[in-house]
Amino acid sequence: MKTNFKTLLLCTMSVMVISCNQDDDSNVETEEKVVLANHSETPVFLAKKSGFENIEIYSILSSEDQLTQSPNFVYGSMADGMGLMKNSDGTFSLINNIEADYSIARISFDKTFKPVKGEYILNAAATARTAQCSGSLVTPEEHGFGPLFLSGGEWGGASKGVFATDPFKSAENAELATLLPALGQWSTENAVVIGKDAYPNKTVAFIGDDTSDNTTPSGQLAMYVGNRGDLASGNLYGLKVTEAGINFEMDMQEGVTYPAEFVEYNERTLNELEQESRDNGIMGFSRVEDIDYRKGSASANREIYFAVTGRKSTALTGKGSFYGRIYKVILDANDPKIATITCVLDGDKLSGVARQFHSPDNIVVTKDYAYIQEDPNGYPDTADKTHFSYLYQYNLNTGALKVVLECDQNAAQNAGYGSASSLWELTGMIDVSDIIGVEGSFLICTQNHGWENASFTDVNANPSTDSSEASVLYLIKGLER
Repeated sequence: MKTNFKTLLLCTMSVMVISCNQDDDSNVETEEKVVLANHSETPVFLAKKSGFENIEIYSILSSEDQLTQSPNFVYGSMADGMGLMKNSDGTFSLINNIEADYSIARISFDKTFKPVKGEYILNAAATARTAQCSGSLVTPEEHGFGPLFLSGGEWGGASKGVFATDPFKSAENAELATLLPALGQWSTENAVVIGKDAYPNKTVAFIGDDTSDNTTPSGQLAMYVGNRGDLASGNLYGLKVTEAGINFEMDMQEGVTYPAEFVEYNERTLNELEQESRDNGIMGFSRVEDIDYRKGSASANREIYFAVTGRKSTALTGKGSFYGRIYKVILDANDPKIATITCVLDGDKLSGVARQFHSPDNIVVTKDYAYIQEDPNGYPDTADKTHFSYLYQYNLNTGALKVVLECDQNAAQNAGYGSASSLWELTGMIDVSDIIGVEGSFLICTQNHGWENASFTDVNANPSTDSSEASVLYLIKGLER
């Protein structure tokens, strides 16, 4: 279905009530402040690793919680990509994909950052029961237009493409969706608009194709270029490595930079884009997952990072990653179609820095670091890869890779929260430091595979549930940016 779409300008402002006394010139500030605290019934099941003992982790919301202003709302199955806004009255709104319920939730927080209300602004009927995976929030401050929430239609239904949702949309219109056909049809993991300073008067967005293929790596990194704020009439491109002899992603060695270009597509539909990719030598990866860009300057915004989660198949040997990789793409300052690509972390290099990688999935990039989240595909073939889901910190300047935390599924199982044999996913991580005013603060969620309850799907999201696995939203404080 199609709906007219109006984006609203979000003015981020702090609200302060001051009482003035002319006799003593004193000001009394009565503004409510953000207070980080555990708000969920679900305990924290994230274990800190060496060097990160001083970070603080708070359990904010889970599928077993009830919110005061919407007691019937359920934080549904397999929460994923998200974006946070501060509203003009000092409250906060989180737009959050609920992957296995094929929907998008809006969760309202009071001024202290306590969740108080939840509702669904896009439901399974609107998405044709297509999973909404990673997501990204477009804002005027960062991107030059919006606000607008972009999400990827990946698996399940027929709406494989990029969804655009007004964050202020009424929940009464949850069955109405807007797709962006100019960005193409893919097994879409995410669509990410890079910072407005990267190219004056242009909007550049990257789309990750999470296509799974047991014979030929077939996930593309696509790029859309249009005029500022135009997501309808621009051009669509795919990444091609131009150095001779680089035919598959595994031909690229860790730490080596290769020349690349973005080749224009004529097609926009799923099968036709795949065929055009192969005909034009556009690089195929073993499942392109999340994408983000470096923060801090125009040149930094042209530094793109993306995660390839990997896929294990004998036929993919020497062609597609088994265990996962992180790539860096640097765009030319004058023309985004000219680029270089480097595999900066290679999980298939079993003696390398990323030897512990077991399916890196989501990524968030700050000024100096990337934080990488795992979704284990279930083949821990070495001792290094035998662990629950890790969150990694990657230093963009030094190349150092550290493990921040691990899902503590043994403790969860002992407390009655599912089975340790069904590996959880860490996902959806975003930097919210500037939004809530607390330095080093990040939201992250877990998809708690194995912790199941028939009530873990909201009928307003999906009246015919396909999944009953829980989700938990956490806030981590104290990470470097």
